Amino acid sequence: MKKSFPVICLFILCTGIFSFAGEVDVSVNVLAKTGLSWDGSSLPVYRAHKPEITIVKITIPPGVILPVHRHPVINAGYMVRGELSVYTEDGSKLHLKEGDAIVEVVDKWHYGKNEGNIPATIVVFYAGYEGEPITIYKK
Repeated sequence: MKKSFPVICLFILCTGIFSFAGEVDVSVNVLAKTGLSWDGSSLPVYRAHKPEITIVKITIPPGVILPVHRHPVINAGYMVRGELSVYTEDGSKLHLKEGDAIVEVVDKWHYGKNEGNIPATIVVFYAGYEGEPITIYKK
């Protein structure tokens, strides 16, 4: 019985037999589902290494330009507040506003700039590898 309990719970949750008391306004909105980054590049294939997920909340004051950097791992973010423009070295630009999702470029030099009047807050999820950096800054 011990081994079947998790299976039964999963079945109940997946089939909707169980109802959450008082929860009637639950909605699910897919913000992004893609194999491409925001500039149209294909995301890299995952390597056979021990995964490490990192979630960061970044707040950028108005007028601040982040240093040029790249991410060697797949990452995606959700713009919680404000606006942020992202620029790549090849001239591509993406403007994010509150509520937007981003699938970031991988292994491409880029930087962000808060061109708005309020702090920009973005939550970013990195699908990295244990012991390896998620961001590399250009020297």
